[in-house]
Amino acid sequence: VQLQASGGGLVQTGGSLRLSCTPSRNIVSIYSISWYRQAPGKQREWVASTINNGRTIYSESVKGRFTISRDNAKNTVFLQINSLNPEDTCVYYCYTHISGNDYWGQGTQVTVSS
Repeated sequence: VQLQASGGGLVQTGGSLRLSCTPSRNIVSIYSISWYRQAPGKQREWVASTINNGRTIYSESVKGRFTISRDNAKNTVFLQINSLNPEDTCVYYCYTHISGNDYWGQGTQVTVSS
């Protein structure tokens, strides 16, 4: 399975972005999909997940500003990011775990200018 992440870019503080993650197989309606992010020189951190039962969960650091959702018909998971600040400058990765295997997208860069 390949995960295609897109939607990153350069935005000003306070702006918004919507990231997309589209798997190469029709799995969004079946498996949990997560977003992670990694800032330069830091460890990758979990951001949010959409569970296969429809439930969504968030890291405390992004709760209230980030919204994860999925469109099963489009086989795509979205991450809406609002009120961006420079600390959100990271590469954002989507991830899934299927049958004991981890799958990561290539990442999409989000850069927030102050």
